[in-house]
Formats: sequence, structure tokens, C-alpha cells
Amino acid sequence: MGAENSHVSWIFIILCLGTLLTTVTWYRLDNDPEFYKPPRPKRGLGKLSDVCKGCRKVIDKVKQRYSQTWKKQEENSLKLRSRLRGQCNGFDTAIITQENTPIGSELVYDGDGKKTLKVSREIFKVFAKEHPFETKRLDRCALVGNGGILTDSRCGKSIDSAQFVMRCNLPPLKDGYEEHVGIKTDLVTANPSILLTKYESLMNRRRPFVESLQTYGNALLVLPAFTFVFNTAVSLRAAYTIEDSDSPAQPVFFNPEYLRNLSVFWRNEGLKSGRLSTGFIMTSLALEICDNVELYGFWPFGNHPYDYYPLSNHYYDDMKVSPVHAMPAEFDILLQLHSEGVLKLHLENC
Repeated sequence: MGAENSHVSWIFIILCLGTLLTTVTWYRLDNDPEFYKPPRPKRGLGKLSDVCKGCRKVIDKVKQRYSQTWKKQEENSLKLRSRLRGQCNGFDTAIITQENTPIGSELVYDGDGKKTLKVSREIFKVFAKEHPFETKRLDRCALVGNGGILTDSRCGKSIDSAQFVMRCNLPPLKDGYEEHVGIKTDLVTANPSILLTKYESLMNRRRPFVESLQTYGNALLVLPAFTFVFNTAVSLRAAYTIEDSDSPAQPVFFNPEYLRNLSVFWRNEGLKSGRLSTGFIMTSLALEICDNVELYGFWPFGNHPYDYYPLSNHYYDDMKVSPVHAMPAEFDILLQLHSEGVLKLHLENC
């Protein structure tokens, strides 16, 4: 899939080689449970000089592929869904439940080679008692990435009109963001890096974490507790904190077996990356359980596709993406699926 567009993929990758991994420092105010956050990025007026050398040519090529009138191609969609279900079976295995992972089971960490964890009675109690998805077929799902392309996009109403809304890594939704990213959330992921940096690994005050979850109501909170050994303790603390605080959020865990199978699936499709990004994992799951999949906030370039003005990496900060993820290569596959009528990418204002 997408072999005919490999010449675009390698240009994408070259453009990202110069991106340095940076970190965002979160400052605790004295005797204040709140966190200081960077100012909200805003769009500026674009100039051609703002676009890096060679970037405009690549962006224009992307726009050319994107500009074709989009139409859902049911046959292509059904074929991919059938293959994903056959090789990955995300509906039954993406989330650990007490049914698919009983006491005594051995979980193999998908990111830590052959390291394993035997499911104890205590850990088993934290697993979802029932299947997290109410139905095997959802109609319209909106998957919301955190890209700066969402800034001032006014896509909130469109996102909130979806039957099922998925979000990544506990993004802010209030304080003026609602109009552009919406507020409805049925599922949200939380990478351990957020728990480590923003909430001090939940080793001290935990109220800020519980309060931040109020934004998402009773959404499923998906934690990658069993990707790496060092993720397990902090993910379990998050689940225990939610339980102890009577928060309506529903903590669940990615199944490392599903993540391994999914990685193999896309590697066989030509995606050569160290680890799949959370957004790409959730897109894959949505393609399996949703009849219609729409993506917002997925754009791997530092300039807007229209007018070329500079964008922050996220709509709420400028923290760079870890180089372990092949974001441009993933985007190339998403663009190919858009061209094939399998999913719909939103790259323009709503």
C-alpha cells in the first residue's frame, strides 16, 4: 500500500531528520496545585520565507493528492477492515479485560523484548470487567490528533457531532479550545510521559490529575501499562488514583499482544518505524470498529498547507515529537488511505 508514493515518503523523512527532540518544563507554583503552562500558540500571517527550503514543494505535492474530491470507497474500507480483524482482532484484544487475560496469564511487554509479567489477583482486579466497546460496529468516529493545524480551525462542532470521539494524550479542551477541538470524549489515551512530567509520577499530590480528568467525563482512559516495564507502576497508580477518588473515568490498558500484531501488520504494509504512534494505533483500531473514520489534527509539518504560515507542533504547545515515531511516514499512509476512500483526513478549516 502506498508504494507508488514512496518518493514522497522519503522526502517526508528527510524533512524530519533535522527536528531536535525538545522537552517542555512544567513549573509548580509555591503552594499551588495548578501548573504553569506555556501561552497558547496563535496563528500568524504566513510568508513564503517562513517555509523551509524544499518544504513548500512537498506540501504542494501533498495538497495535490489531497485536493481530489473525497468519496467513501466501501470496497476498499471493507477489505482493510477484514485484514485488520483477521491479523490483529482489535475489537476483542486491543484492550485487556478479565475475560481475555485471566489470573495467571503471562503478559509479554511489546517494547521490552522477552520481559514478562504474570497477572496476579491484585492486578487482575484492575482489568476491565466487561468489553469496553458497546457494539462491534460504530457508525462515525472522529479521531482527534493534537497537531497545531487545529489552531483556530473551528472544527469543534464537526468533531462533537461524531458518534464516538477518540483523543490522544490528555489534551486540553477548555479555555477557548472548545470551538476548535470540541469537548466530547468517549476515549482518551495517556502516555506515561505525561504522568511522569506533568503529574510527578503520581508520587505526591494526585488531585491535579483527578481534576484534569473531569474534562473527559466517563470516557475510557487507555494506559500503555505493559509496553515497557517502567510504565507499569505509574499506570497502575493512575488506575488506583481514579478508583480511590470515585472519578467517572474508566481506566483500561492496551494489550501488548495487540500492539505487537499491529506493528507487524503495518510493517508488512511498508511502514518502517521504531514504534507506532498512539494516533496511528488508535486510527487502526477505529478502522476496524467504525464504518466511517474521520481524522482531525494530523499534520506532520511546521507550516500550514494553506498560506504556509508557521504552526506549533501541538495546538496547545510546541513540544516536539519523539524521533522514535515515523510521523511523516505514518501520515503518508493516512493520506493514501484518504485517497482510497478508506478514511477522511481534515486538513482545512471547518
